[in-house]
Amino acid sequence: MRLVARASLALLLCLGATPARPQQAPSDAARTHEVPALAVEKYTLPNGLTVILHEDHKTPIAAVHLWYKVGSKDEKPGRTGFAHLFEHLMFQGSQHHDRDYFEPLEKLGAEINGNTTEDRTVYFESVPSNATELALWLEADRMGFLIPAITQAKLDNQRDVVKNERRESVENVPYGLAEEALRRALYPEGHPYRHEVIGSMADLSAADLGDVSAFFQTYYAPDNAILCVAGDIDRERVKGWIQKSFGPIPRGPKIDRPAPWVPRLDGPKRIAQTDRVSLPRAQLVWPTVPSHHPDEPALDVLAAVLGQLDKENRLYRALMHDRRLAAEVHAQHPTLELSGSFEVDLLAPPGGDLDDVVAIAMGEIDRLKREGPTLDEVIKSRNARESGLILGLQSVLARAEVFCLYEAVSGDPLGYRDELQRLFAVTPEDVRRVANHYLTDAFIRLDVTPGPAPERPAEPEVARPEPSPFEPTPQTRVADDSVVMPEVGAPPAFTPPAFVRRTLSNGLPIWIVPRRELPIVSFRLVVGFGETSAPGGKEGLGSLTVGLLDAGTKRRDSFQIAGALAEIGASLDLTCGLEWSGATVTTLLRHMDRALDVFADAILAPTFPEDEVERRKLLRLADLESRRDSADEVAEDLFRKLLFGGEHPYGRPQFGTEESVASITRADAAAFHEAYFIPSAATLIVVGDVDPDAIARTLEARFGGWKARPAPPKVVPTPPTTNPDAVFVVDKPGAAQSVLAIGRLGVERKSPEAPALGVLNAIVGGQFSSRLNMKLREEKGYSYGVGSDFRSLRAPGWFEVRGSVQTAVTRESVEEIRRELAELHGPRPITDAEFDSARRRVVYGFPSRFETTFDVADQLSEPAAYDLGDDYLATYLRRVEAVDRARIQELADRYLKPEAMTTLIVGDRDAIEPELRKLPEAADVRFVDEDGSPVQAVEGK
Repeated sequence: MRLVARASLALLLCLGATPARPQQAPSDAARTHEVPALAVEKYTLPNGLTVILHEDHKTPIAAVHLWYKVGSKDEKPGRTGFAHLFEHLMFQGSQHHDRDYFEPLEKLGAEINGNTTEDRTVYFESVPSNATELALWLEADRMGFLIPAITQAKLDNQRDVVKNERRESVENVPYGLAEEALRRALYPEGHPYRHEVIGSMADLSAADLGDVSAFFQTYYAPDNAILCVAGDIDRERVKGWIQKSFGPIPRGPKIDRPAPWVPRLDGPKRIAQTDRVSLPRAQLVWPTVPSHHPDEPALDVLAAVLGQLDKENRLYRALMHDRRLAAEVHAQHPTLELSGSFEVDLLAPPGGDLDDVVAIAMGEIDRLKREGPTLDEVIKSRNARESGLILGLQSVLARAEVFCLYEAVSGDPLGYRDELQRLFAVTPEDVRRVANHYLTDAFIRLDVTPGPAPERPAEPEVARPEPSPFEPTPQTRVADDSVVMPEVGAPPAFTPPAFVRRTLSNGLPIWIVPRRELPIVSFRLVVGFGETSAPGGKEGLGSLTVGLLDAGTKRRDSFQIAGALAEIGASLDLTCGLEWSGATVTTLLRHMDRALDVFADAILAPTFPEDEVERRKLLRLADLESRRDSADEVAEDLFRKLLFGGEHPYGRPQFGTEESVASITRADAAAFHEAYFIPSAATLIVVGDVDPDAIARTLEARFGGWKARPAPPKVVPTPPTTNPDAVFVVDKPGAAQSVLAIGRLGVERKSPEAPALGVLNAIVGGQFSSRLNMKLREEKGYSYGVGSDFRSLRAPGWFEVRGSVQTAVTRESVEEIRRELAELHGPRPITDAEFDSARRRVVYGFPSRFETTFDVADQLSEPAAYDLGDDYLATYLRRVEAVDRARIQELADRYLKPEAMTTLIVGDRDAIEPELRKLPEAADVRFVDEDGSPVQAVEGK
């Protein structure tokens, strides 16, 4: 089991190693991990529900995580995708709350979701701690009383939503259908993992209400579930709430579980597939072992050494550094309850030869089979896992998930510590042994090369029958006050963490936030310049320059930088946005000095080696080619150009063009760094287990010699008004969906209207229960999801509605979006209830922004980049609470009139053009390419 990936911890593991490094000392090799044993209480209700409780009072947030031991492997033949479809139905209301599940929690600032895998289905809420009882009651009501609230109309609607999800995530993305081909090749007929979790269109169409009832009665019972409540809770009170809400729910029937079944291949299998892609891709897959098998840790280390250890992994060095034959390489070892697989993913640049790429990759595998990894590589792999797990345990929702995961697989919510210890026991010989045993000549190779898109599975028409007669098993839960929705008390008081300001001798501001819950510290340098500061004709220079900070310094080459960080399990994250850049290192406290040495070196003394500049340029060019394959990324890149014009800094391509990237030189990168990476343009943010005075002295020693110079002015021209009320269409032949972007210019980041616009956006499209999402997803079934956002920058930014919709209803979707926006100003102005709900969501959800060291650094980054003031976060809630409904309505009337908005559609022109001609704006429908250049006049079609 991959500790971090399987636990869904939101971490970027920058693992690093190289065969040329010296061996670690035996004492380092033999040490045990230092992941803490967090305090939990576990017990079981008489009805079989396993309960795990964990207290953490650093933030007034509680996580409720309910894990059902059912997934796609438990589906019957002919009903693939049903476990996931059922997950959607669980949000459609229950007997005592027969309406949208999200609404009562979203208005309290909660984050709510669920997901389904092959083995399990989970539902989770992160709520203000005063809403813990409400979240538990809602979960219990749908566990005990779902079926009486499920109707044929709800089933039909969610079937449409799931089909849209399949179109969006499988059929309308590059390489999206490759996974299905791999599964059919790897797993034999009858294997529970042979089909994808999302299922087939035909099987989704076949599901009926009888299936819903039978599935619920079999799997959605307390003795098939694990409940974890973690965070700012009183355990004794929570126990009472759990007993009251879940205690009366009866046990379910005995469940027959499928036995582990690792497929066996008789020899190599090769599959060829074409798709509308620019970059050839090869995937190599070997069957391995189920979760918790003794060989799992060694296979995990093998994957890290081969294709995860940042720039030092074997595949990167052989294919991307030494030969420049690949655009991307990766290896992983995912495991499940019944089986596992070792996977190598190889992406070639445009025109690349996959046979050459695969031959070199197989050569690296053979070398590991002969020689094994070095001890240094093994140690770096395990250190990164240890660090990643500790960093992930900052969030109470992540803790709840980890506790449930390990309770499910090992019967111990703290089983992550035992598993990590097994990883620490792995030796180089163990890795060599499993490489020889499992990575044999019996494997699958799937090639996807540029060409026609693979044929999508047929989508049968769905009959809309009358409700099927079925008899649910009678409920035995008594109708007492436990079925009455509890009241929510006053929200807990919250003050955002204040920072302590220090200033280095060169004027560099240091913002320090002490956090002592875990031995972790994050350093983030925020520089107030980004991609818009690149000169004309050099678009993409900002992100290339920032990305090259880890390419080499006067003291270290790129491998030494990656290796030094990997030795301590640290990571260096480099980002460049439109108007500010960031460099972040997060490390365990005991490694802080070593991490800071590398961090300061990368920021202050990069050399931009010529060969690394050329290598990164080639990778960027391949990425630009790849972005054109994705309808969503085409829409993202083009929409700003349509709004701002191609000459405005906001309208220029953020990642560059083929011409601009090819023109960038080492001197350009060095000049960009010299001009903008200076103390007067930067702020260094520190969050973690530190003393402000002591860390200021430490930082003075590393950064005090950074030469001070005046910062260039931060001036952005006022955006022009371009293309209002025009409709632009980019043709994506055969696209399974149309991607829509509809919007207009907005406000600047320092606008006093920004907090009010956040409330307005929550009403319109900023949450699940927003007007746009409820109309297009829940009512019409046109989309998997439609949302909106105000993007505010130094000059006025933009407002955008974005979503993917069924091709057949592209015109209707555009009309519905415009109708929803227009009704804000006419028949359906913002109501008091909507306003109150949206404002409470913004206010009550504010504490969730400060859970982890990375979260806190995020929240401080924009105030630093945009000079918003030291009190920006401290006064934020007061500014939101001062907003009234009349003000929100005024802003809606000013900024959300659809007739002032530009529309972009990326989809299949042949399929959508006849209907688009029926739009009122048909005379101004313009067909353009991915760059916005006209391709054909409408009347010429």
